[in-house]
Amino acid sequence: MQKPLVSVVIPVYNGERYLASTLDSVWAQDYRPIEVIVVDDGSIDNSAAIAQSYQDVRYIYQPNQGVAVARNRGIAAAQGEFIAFLDQDDMWTPNKLRVQMDHLLKNPDLGYVIAKQRIFLEPGTEVPSWFREKFLHGDQMGFLPSTLVARASVFRQIGSFDPAYKNASDVQWFFQAKDAGIPMAVLPEVLLHRRIHSDNQSYRVKALHSEYIKIVRLSMERQKTSKK
Repeated sequence: MQKPLVSVVIPVYNGERYLASTLDSVWAQDYRPIEVIVVDDGSIDNSAAIAQSYQDVRYIYQPNQGVAVARNRGIAAAQGEFIAFLDQDDMWTPNKLRVQMDHLLKNPDLGYVIAKQRIFLEPGTEVPSWFREKFLHGDQMGFLPSTLVARASVFRQIGSFDPAYKNASDVQWFFQAKDAGIPMAVLPEVLLHRRIHSDNQSYRVKALHSEYIKIVRLSMERQKTSKK
């Protein structure tokens, strides 16, 4: 029996250092069918050439507007019943989509699933001040797009990533899904290898914290409103 199509959305901005290994990890998946959509958010490096060197990649270019807009552009272009995301510097384990899709298909009530991640430090990169070194020595919960597989219908229900959040649009989406009561599951397997390096968005700590506070406050307001 034909399995559902999974659309894999990869937002890219000047990602030439790691994009090939990221894409290789997608094509190494033991789940099919998939479509791979690379949304180039105005890169000025070799990202376009790398993405287009893969024959079956759907390449979309847009002027630089931020990762939320790039992900949303990919969602709009996606043809799959399910949508997955992968950041330009992360890598999936070969069984990532199969494990998550098996769980979603066996549990049709679930709107999305995430999984665990294993974090590693790029050689030559100092441990950032914001990063807890203990995270390098164990498996971590992966509340981030690179572990996410969601039904396309969830995005139609609660919306996509809010571009107003330049650094934490993914966090805002997870809170939005939680407050909307979208059923989800956290799988125990490590399905993502997440790279920490000097260009990570997480280096913008102050901006992230400011957006986190706003997200939590809005979530609390939504919960109060829903209880009235």
